Amino acid sequence: MIMKLMIMKMSSVKFLVTFLGLLLGLFSINVNQNNSVFATSKPTISQPRKSKNITVSKAEFGVRIVDSQGKANFFPTVKVPLKKGDAYGWRIELNNYKGTVKWREVLTLPKVPETWSTSDAKDNFSLSGDGKTAVTRRTQTTKNGVIENYWQIAPGDPIGKHKIEVYVEDRLIATFQFETVEF
Repeated sequence: MIMKLMIMKMSSVKFLVTFLGLLLGLFSINVNQNNSVFATSKPTISQPRKSKNITVSKAEFGVRIVDSQGKANFFPTVKVPLKKGDAYGWRIELNNYKGTVKWREVLTLPKVPETWSTSDAKDNFSLSGDGKTAVTRRTQTTKNGVIENYWQIAPGDPIGKHKIEVYVEDRLIATFQFETVEF
């Protein structure tokens, strides 16, 4: 009798645990070939890891001019004089970001330049079919959260309205519209 009572209590405990597990969604019911019912744990479903949220603190476009001592100075502007040897470009400060970042830049000119070139062999550089748009892809280590890119002015660069779009992780983070003018 005592043994029968213990079996009933154990059965009640198993039933209670199974019932609570089902109620809380911790178990699922399975039926085997002998029509016996048993509870199994549900598999854990992992969510894909979200990429680090990248936000921009500051984005600026301008010219970079190297002085007689070799120091590079940045001057924000939307009018770029076409002076051979100077450079134009952008720098973007990413909010609280350290490490490397993959970015893509799309530079669109008003007309085809005499030449296109890149001095960085690490650039993944391509041109559109009409020759007016260049796409540069780069992985860059940030310096104090800053990424940047510059284009050196060369003979044959066109005068007129230009546009640069910068993407990080395929998300547009900055657009710069500027105009090149005679020096």
